[in-house]
Amino acid sequence: MFTGIVTDIGEIVSFRPTAQGQLHRLRIACSYDQTTIADGASIACNGVCLTVVASGIAGGKTWFDVDAAAETLALTTAKHWKLGTRLNLERALKIGDELGGHIVAGHADGIATIVGREDLPDMARFELSSTRELARFIATKGSITLDGVSLTVNTVKDVTFSVLIIPHTLDVTTIGGWKAGTEVNIEVDLMARYAARLTEMTV
Repeated sequence: MFTGIVTDIGEIVSFRPTAQGQLHRLRIACSYDQTTIADGASIACNGVCLTVVASGIAGGKTWFDVDAAAETLALTTAKHWKLGTRLNLERALKIGDELGGHIVAGHADGIATIVGREDLPDMARFELSSTRELARFIATKGSITLDGVSLTVNTVKDVTFSVLIIPHTLDVTTIGGWKAGTEVNIEVDLMARYAARLTEMTV
């Protein structure tokens, strides 16, 4: 489990397909202490929970390897990742950690597309388009995870919604580089999903 609070920005430094292209082995450079990264550990990469299969240090920089399977490549923006792609990173939540965002599973539900960006004096406003299937889980003032970042929904209209981003978040995540046409991983709030399921069962 995660909280949607990004703790580092990693960069893909190696990218190679394996198993007839159904599996991609990624090497991601980061600033985490390598001694704290165990094989089998979970790290959210742009909101996608991936399992560490190896780690080390090269050129004074920590790196870790993960595998992106066919389903991940099909359902998330991992299909667009390449050498040099920057990723929002978050380590798995530990008992006693501060829950600064909201409960995030790291299981992206799909992809949302930026349809507009407005740079305001003290923040940036993004409008995004989702699918009708996911839109029913998105509510004004509710929580949502975009590329691994816990955010609060500002407005909702049909399948589009907006979020407001403060300068700190723009600085410490990859959101500052978003523009119209950018695709991002979306994970809807778990509570909203369970509430919808309970409603379906009582109808």
